[in-house]
Amino acid sequence: MGLVNLWGKARNLEPLPKKPIQTFAQVHPVHGWAQVRFRLLGERTPGVRPCGGRAGLRQAGPGGDLVRGLVVTGRGRTFHLALNTEHKGVPEQTDHACAGVWLPGAQPISLLRRPLSFLSETAPTSAYSSPARSLGDTGITPLSPSHIANDADPNVSEQQTFLVVVAIDFGTTSSGYAYSFTKEPECIHVMRRWEGGDPGVSNQKTPTTILLTPERKFHSFGYAARDFYHDLDPNEAKQWLYLEKFKMKLHTTGDLNMDTDLTAANGKKVKALEIFAYALQYFKEQALKELSDQAGSEFENSDVRWVITVPAIWKQPAKQFMRQAAYQAGLASPENAEQLIIALEPEAASIYCRKLRLHQMIELSSKAAVNGYSSGDTVGAGFAQAKEHIRRNRQSRTFLVENVIGEIWSELEEGDKYVVVDSGGGTVDLTVHQIRLPEGHLKELYKATGGPYGSLGVDYEFEKLLCKIFGEDFIEQFKIKRPAAWVDLMIAFESRKRAAAPDRTNPLNITLPFSFIDYYKKFRGHSVEHALRKSNVDFVKWSSQGMLRMSPDAMNALFKPTIDSIIEHLRDLFQKPEVSTVKFLFLVGGFAEAPLLQQAVQAAFGDKCRIIIPQDVGLTILKGAVLFGLDPAVIKVRRSPLTYGVGVLNRYVEGKHPPEKLLVKDGTRWCTDVFDKFISADQSVALGELVKRSYTPAKPSQLVIVINIYSSEHDDVSFITDPGVKKCGTLRLDLTGTSGAAVPARREIQTLMQFGDTEIKATAVDIATSKSVKVGIDFLNY
Repeated sequence: MGLVNLWGKARNLEPLPKKPIQTFAQVHPVHGWAQVRFRLLGERTPGVRPCGGRAGLRQAGPGGDLVRGLVVTGRGRTFHLALNTEHKGVPEQTDHACAGVWLPGAQPISLLRRPLSFLSETAPTSAYSSPARSLGDTGITPLSPSHIANDADPNVSEQQTFLVVVAIDFGTTSSGYAYSFTKEPECIHVMRRWEGGDPGVSNQKTPTTILLTPERKFHSFGYAARDFYHDLDPNEAKQWLYLEKFKMKLHTTGDLNMDTDLTAANGKKVKALEIFAYALQYFKEQALKELSDQAGSEFENSDVRWVITVPAIWKQPAKQFMRQAAYQAGLASPENAEQLIIALEPEAASIYCRKLRLHQMIELSSKAAVNGYSSGDTVGAGFAQAKEHIRRNRQSRTFLVENVIGEIWSELEEGDKYVVVDSGGGTVDLTVHQIRLPEGHLKELYKATGGPYGSLGVDYEFEKLLCKIFGEDFIEQFKIKRPAAWVDLMIAFESRKRAAAPDRTNPLNITLPFSFIDYYKKFRGHSVEHALRKSNVDFVKWSSQGMLRMSPDAMNALFKPTIDSIIEHLRDLFQKPEVSTVKFLFLVGGFAEAPLLQQAVQAAFGDKCRIIIPQDVGLTILKGAVLFGLDPAVIKVRRSPLTYGVGVLNRYVEGKHPPEKLLVKDGTRWCTDVFDKFISADQSVALGELVKRSYTPAKPSQLVIVINIYSSEHDDVSFITDPGVKKCGTLRLDLTGTSGAAVPARREIQTLMQFGDTEIKATAVDIATSKSVKVGIDFLNY
C-alpha cells in the first residue's frame, strides 16, 4: 500500500463558518487516470464545479458527485491532489467535507484524514493560491529564488506587500507574461495560450504587433492585430495603423524623448509613448483577468508587483521611457514607483539558468552527453529532441520549482563564472556572472555588452535580397501600397527561416502573396518569373506553385552577417581577463533556437567552455524575470556600463588645470567644467551602495536645484568638455517644504545615489532640518 499525500485549498467559502473541513483519501484501481469524489456534509449537497484541469467522468454517488477536472500527480508512492473547486449554495450547517481518490494500478486503501482550514478575509493572499501543484509537468522546472519569504521562516514578516509578481517580457518580435504568487514562489505560471499562430512557430507568446483604428484608438494586439489587419481590404488597410518590431526604436534613437515618433506600416506617424503604453495596458488587462478568473473574485492592480524586461545594453533614457509608458498604462505610478521593477533581459536569463537541473538542458559541447544528446549528434538533431519534449509538455502552463538539490550551480565551486548570451529578435546581450555560494547569489564580473545583432538582421538580409531581385524602388512602393501583403510575406519568410539548418539539403519554398505578383506586373510590366531570370541570382528560383524556391545555401547566407557579428562580439568578450576562465556559456532567447547559430557558437567556443541551451529557450527570460521580481536582491554586485558625474568648480591649481578653464570670481581663482565623477565605467558596485554628494543653493530663497549629469564610455574623464562626454540627464532637487526658522543661510542638501540597481536612483535630505527632499533624475527631458 502506498502513501497518499493530500492537500488543498478551498475557495470562495465565505458563507461558511471558519471550521475545518476534512478530506478523505482512498486508492482504488481504475482504468485511466485519477478521479476525485468530493461531497460536503450537511442538510443538502451543493453543486460543485471544477475550476480547471482535465475532463473526466461524472457519476452520481452516495451523498455527492464525482468531480471532473482535477488531476492527481505524483512520483513513486507519493501523490498530490489539489481540491481546486468552487462551491455554490453551501449550507451554513456544513462543517466538513470529504474526498475520495482513486489511482490506477494501486490497491484500494484508505489512509488519510487531514483537516483543511477555510480561507478567511484575514489572509487574503491565500485566496489567490495557485493550483500549480495539481498540474503534472515533466518539462522545464526552475528552482525557487533565494531568500524568498515563506511561512516557515520565523525571521521574515508574514505580511506581503504584493500578492503576486507578474513579469512582462516585452520582446522585439514576440511578447508574453508569466506570474507567481508570493506565497507560492516555487510555482511559475505562464500566460494562457494565444489564439492564432504560424506553422512551425510556437504560440506560447504572441507577436509584438499592435493595431490602431483610423481614429488612432487601440484596436488589438498580437495575433488578433495581425490577423485582423490581414483580413482588411487593401484600400481600407491603408487607413489603419499597424506597427510591429518597434521596440528597437528606443535603442536606435539617439535623442529619445517623450515626443519620439514611430512609423506605422502605412507610413503614418504615431507617438511611441502611446504605442508602448497601449501594449503594456493590454498585458495588464490580460494578466489581471487571468488572475481574477483563477481567484474567483476581482483582482486589484495594487496586489501586483510588475516586472518589465529590457535589453541590458539599453541606456538610461530607454529604461526611463519604458517606465513612463508603464505609468501611463496604469501598472504603477511615480508615487508608488517600487510597484514596477525594470529587469535586464540577460540578468533574468542568468537567474533562471543558475536554477536549471542538468536534465533540463541541451549541451552542445563535446564534454558530456546531456538529455540523450551526445557529441556524435548534429546540433539540429539535439535541438529537435528538445523541441519535441517541449511540444509534448506544452499543455501545462505551470512550472513547479524543486528543492536546491540538483541545481546546476551545485556543480560549481566558489568563484566559478559563466556567460549568458541572450540572442533575441532585436539585440544580443551578453552578461558575465559569478556564483557566490552557498546562497547562489550573483556577481556581475564585466559590464553588460552586446549590439543590434538579433534575428531581425536575417529579415533585413532577406529584404535586401528581394531588392536585388525586384528592385529597391518596387519593394519600397509595395510596402507602402500593400502594407498588409508585405506583412504576410514576412510571416511566410519567418516560418521558413526557422527551418534553416546546417545539414539541410532540400530547398525552402516561400509563398509570395498574390498581391505581390499582381502589383509587380503592374509596376514593371512583366512577371515575377521574368524578374528572377534576369536577376542573376542563381540560388533563388521560381516555383510553378507561385513560390520563391531558395537553396539551403541561399537561406544560410542570410544568417551569416548577423551570426558573424555575434561571434566577433563574443571573441572580443572572451579576450577580457574577467571572462577568460568561464565554465559555462548559456545560449538563450528566441534566436538561440536557430541551429545555425548553435553550430557557430559551438565551433568557436566549444573548446573554451561548456555550451548549454535550456530546453524552453524562448521562455527563459520570462520565467527568470518572475524570479527576479520575487527576489530583486539576488544580484548583489553589478558593473556600471558608463562613467557618470557632474560639472563642478574646483580651486584653480597652476600647472594642473588648463588656462582656458580659469575663472576669477570675487577674487578667488576657480577651474570650471571639472568632472566630478560619481562612478566609473565597468566599476564594480554593490546593491544598495550609495554615492554621497552635498549641494548648496546659490541663494537661501532658492526652491529648486537643477544639476546636469554627464556620462562617458571612458573612465579617465577630467572635464565635462572632454571628447566622448555627453550630457545625459538632470538631477532635480525640490526644496519646497523644507525651509523653516532654524534653516541657516547656507543650506546643505545631501544627495544619495544608487548605481547598483537596474536603474539609477536617488534620494536627498536637508542636513539642517533632516527633512527629505524630493529628488528626481530625468534622462528624457533635459
